[in-house]
Amino acid sequence: MPSDEPTLVEPFENELLRASFTPGEASVARLMDSFESSIARRRVLALRGLVRQSMMTHDLWLRALHDGDVETRREALQQLAHAPLEDPSILDEVVRMLDDDDALVVEGAAFVLGEHLYVDAVVALCGVAKEHEDARCRESAIAALGAIGDDRGRSTIIESLKDKPAIRRRAIVALSNFEGPDIDAALDEAGEDRDWQVRSAVTQLRSDDD
Repeated sequence: MPSDEPTLVEPFENELLRASFTPGEASVARLMDSFESSIARRRVLALRGLVRQSMMTHDLWLRALHDGDVETRREALQQLAHAPLEDPSILDEVVRMLDDDDALVVEGAAFVLGEHLYVDAVVALCGVAKEHEDARCRESAIAALGAIGDDRGRSTIIESLKDKPAIRRRAIVALSNFEGPDIDAALDEAGEDRDWQVRSAVTQLRSDDD
């Protein structure tokens, strides 16, 4: 009876898991072979294994970030957020992913750029923070702008204090990397916010500064 390969989850998952944790050429070869699979789940697991084995190259990152499967692109961003980068130019591709059709890809791209403090992403992140229709993306962009701390992002972060409560709370945290009269004025106004968690965030920020 012919097998339906995509339904055989456990065997290949176990095999790729072993390869991920076992050093050696055979393991890397198995992971590379699965990275070429037509089955998206295999590519995701192979990607995790190659990251764990420190075998990701610029070309492999590009292929993962360009994958036609949205789950694979999301996974690539999740892995890239915490991966050491010998060639930071891969982050230029992540900036372009801020235009992805999938909101979770955009959210993940903003997170990556913030984690790697990628200053060249500031203008694009400001665009997402101001204009993206998905609140999760706007919030992630604000968080990234705060982490990067570039002065070009300050007005965008202040403007986001008029957005939804979760984004306003995120903006308070983001403002901790900035100083100036405009920041003080924004925090004064946010201290009277109708959302108690926003007010609490302001109180916490100012107590940390004392």
